[in-house]
Amino acid sequence: MFKLNDTVGNIVTEFPGAAEILKEHKIDFCCGGDRELGLAVKEDSNDNLEAEKILKKINQNYSQKKDDYQKIEDPKNLSQSQLIDYIVNNHHSFLQQYLPRLSELTKKILRAHRENHGEVLKKVHRLFSTLKMELEEHLIKEEEEIFPLIKEYSEQENDIKNKETLNAILELESEHDTAGEIIKELREVTADYQLPKDACNSFKLTYNLLKDLESDLFQHIHLENNILFARLEN
Repeated sequence: MFKLNDTVGNIVTEFPGAAEILKEHKIDFCCGGDRELGLAVKEDSNDNLEAEKILKKINQNYSQKKDDYQKIEDPKNLSQSQLIDYIVNNHHSFLQQYLPRLSELTKKILRAHRENHGEVLKKVHRLFSTLKMELEEHLIKEEEEIFPLIKEYSEQENDIKNKETLNAILELESEHDTAGEIIKELREVTADYQLPKDACNSFKLTYNLLKDLESDLFQHIHLENNILFARLEN
């Protein structure tokens, strides 16, 4: 069973099903994964729920084995190479499909609803455009530079705690922080993706896809920061 002084990153690593509970209460378990649960609740949660109540819910779900990763082997048990392949084949692939689609949709709804909701949708368009650029560059760096380096050292069983590798990881983690902050801004600007009464189907689809993007990106960053990179930093 988990405790309040367990870090949120370790909780989700041991029990991926906890991710949905933490997201429900707006607790950052990816970029802020190194914080103890009690502190994370105090810093992130806006619903005034006590940390003990969230902890109780996590432990109840854990005892019932409710897990987001039922379809695959527990990520923490995957090798570095297997985990990298999983991240690329699932989370990178997800972004490659969603980013172009959302780019078109954010422009489309800005044009269609500029008169009544222009202030919000201009911010959504700008934030998403920045996020898209950051993520596209980030994926290329991971796939072309960092992931092959991690695989090479892991497969050869050499000492991977070298300056080059660790500096590259610190740079990636900084980029994760930037993406995480933009996602939080998008949620704030849209008032938790609350739709206006005159929202068309494209408007609804855009907000739904942005929520999907947030959910997938949080899992994506968690796997890298709290499992893949953490193994190299310890």
